[in-house]
Amino acid sequence: MTLSPEDIKIIEKYALQNAVKYGKAPQPKAVMGKVMGECPQLRADPSGVSAALENIVSEIAKGNPEAWEARLSEIAPELIEALSVKKEPDKGLKPLEGAETGKVVMRFAPNPNGPATLGSSRGMVVNSEYVKMYKGKFILRFDDTDPDIKRPMLEAYDWYMDDFKWLGVVPDQVVCASDRFPIYYDYARKLIEMGKAYVCFCKGEDFKRLKDSKKACPHRDTDPEENLMHWEKMLAGEYEDQQAVLRIKTDIEHKDPALRDWGAFRIRKMSHPRPEIGNKYIVWPLLDFAGAIEDHELGMTHIIRGKDLIDSEKRQTYIYKYFGWTYPRTTHWGRVKIHEFGKFSTSTLRKAIESGEYSGWDDPRLPTIRAIRRRGIRAEALKKFMIEMGVGMTDVSISMESLYAENRKIVDPVANRYFFVWDPVELEIEGMKPVVAKVPRHPTDHARGMREISIENKVLVCAEDIEKLNVGSVLRLKDLCNVEITSLSPLRVKRSETSLEDLKKAKGKIIHWVPVDGIPVKVRGPEGDIEGTGERGIETELDNIVQFERFGFCRIDAVDGENVVAYFAHK
Repeated sequence: MTLSPEDIKIIEKYALQNAVKYGKAPQPKAVMGKVMGECPQLRADPSGVSAALENIVSEIAKGNPEAWEARLSEIAPELIEALSVKKEPDKGLKPLEGAETGKVVMRFAPNPNGPATLGSSRGMVVNSEYVKMYKGKFILRFDDTDPDIKRPMLEAYDWYMDDFKWLGVVPDQVVCASDRFPIYYDYARKLIEMGKAYVCFCKGEDFKRLKDSKKACPHRDTDPEENLMHWEKMLAGEYEDQQAVLRIKTDIEHKDPALRDWGAFRIRKMSHPRPEIGNKYIVWPLLDFAGAIEDHELGMTHIIRGKDLIDSEKRQTYIYKYFGWTYPRTTHWGRVKIHEFGKFSTSTLRKAIESGEYSGWDDPRLPTIRAIRRRGIRAEALKKFMIEMGVGMTDVSISMESLYAENRKIVDPVANRYFFVWDPVELEIEGMKPVVAKVPRHPTDHARGMREISIENKVLVCAEDIEKLNVGSVLRLKDLCNVEITSLSPLRVKRSETSLEDLKKAKGKIIHWVPVDGIPVKVRGPEGDIEGTGERGIETELDNIVQFERFGFCRIDAVDGENVVAYFAHK
């Protein structure tokens, strides 16, 4: 039996999985067992499998963990996914390979087609922290040269800057790719003159058919002088929309179709939303080209990018080779999946907002930085959360509860406490005289004093707190008094002299309450809106985060006369 190329690939992927899992060269015996167990068709030739495995292990041993993860992600991403379930990501930021203090230059390069998301915050925080570690330079570059599919939003530029400020991260330089077309055009001309780029007039489907069959476009061998003529006509608007594409020459027979003669510029007769750009250009650089030029021009030393962009790096390497440049050191990281939000895209969210499904980009149901800020999540909690996640190729599956836990440590000591009752039911208390209840503003910080709540003989409580109770049941109205239910229909209660100790022994409920003249409160949260009544005093906490007892932490977002709007943060 002769092993086929597919058989060899199967052996390689299980060897790589072993190496990635344990962080060292694969163990032949373990891999052999895995291969034979998973691939019964190979059991007929154990000696052939063993010999192939020996060669593969020898080659893998020459690499490093990042190279192993990159290769495994390329040939068997499903095995990376399987490992991500079992493998906990390393916490914190590891040293940058080859980094020198004072010489590190890194960037965060979003497309401003919407505001920063939680996923964006990872790049914002981690890149800036690395630069801080090495006393380097941090650049914010807006990759805003797609006027069509991922069309920039004018407001998003300022939103990003505002989110950076909130995070306490100030970029050393801000660059808009849309300002730098002359630079891109200049490099395009140089590549054309070098015979490394050509103008292609094939229709998209025709070029794909040629590319997939490893055949050259009929325009590929056009001489540089004629290509320059076509290029100038593109810039002058003499060709129709999408009629011509400038392509980078690579290897038309490369094993990876994505790397064969990729597009660098296209004609799109559309305006740019930035007024200073407007209708200034009709030939637009594609992201792989503009990004490659910018990373060189801005002096990038290190890049952190998603492992899904490995092909982009391979495409850009051709440009670096043609110009004799050195490619920045690159680290790839896996995707981050947040349980509570599932899959989402900025373009999908944008359509949902425009249709009225969400109130805006800061709707509490959305995974944007603007939304979590409005809910009362602190910047230091988000930064710590992202830094501890670290940088690794393994996909990470996380819950917002981990972020909430970090935020809770910060807000719990500073948040004043208040009563808030949802789905309110009125209790008239027999035997109650007017009284002023004194309740601590904070359970452990007594220096803040007491909040005084005046009532006569009626309070509001949550309906769920008195459901399934019987006549004779005793409740403790927190920091007020005990009451005994004397009638269920109509609902009536009377003061009870039951001691607190007896109440605890009887496992009686201790519930919160508000006076009937409290203030209307609407709480907006990821699960929807909840309306109820809060105690007076909440209206003085505008823009502060407070804790509604037995409900959760909320940020007071608006106070409009006799109404309060709060945004739910977390329990």
